[in-house]
Amino acid sequence: MPGVGPRSAERIALWMVQSRHDQPEQIAGAISKTRAEVHPCKLCGFFATDELCDICRDDSRSSDLLCVVEQPTDILPLEKTSAFRGRYHALGGRISPLDHVAPEDLRIKELLDRIEQEKFSEIIFALAADVEGEATTNYLVELLKGKPVKLTRIAHGLPAGGGLESADELTLYQALTGRTKL
Repeated sequence: MPGVGPRSAERIALWMVQSRHDQPEQIAGAISKTRAEVHPCKLCGFFATDELCDICRDDSRSSDLLCVVEQPTDILPLEKTSAFRGRYHALGGRISPLDHVAPEDLRIKELLDRIEQEKFSEIIFALAADVEGEATTNYLVELLKGKPVKLTRIAHGLPAGGGLESADELTLYQALTGRTKL
């Protein structure tokens, strides 16, 4: 499991073997239930239990703003800031030739389809400030140059090589409110 080192894994395994209660079975059941019930939102790629996630179903959100992120997990820290009340689109990764991730491996076609159908006035790129994130942003900007939509990115200030998941809420809030036009 991500974030669980060898020592923690050993402690967890020993706890599960020595437990006299049904907590390990409850945890196993919760994991199985989550795996069965939670899936990507058909529209944005975030986590959903229905066809669309809560964010996509929320009519109070601005329908003309779209924030593009790498992974669904990148939406969570942005939502915690309450600075953005638009829509999201998770690409499912970023272009990385060294890792054999090409544009066709990402949800770029779905993004282009959404842009055609939903008529956004602004697209905000919130990808990591590293080589792959910049390459992905630049690739998308080239695809969208002729479209009648304002293209912006969140303000820099996130650490180079760092992702959204490691940034604090204040940094993300300032990055969203200080975004610049591309």
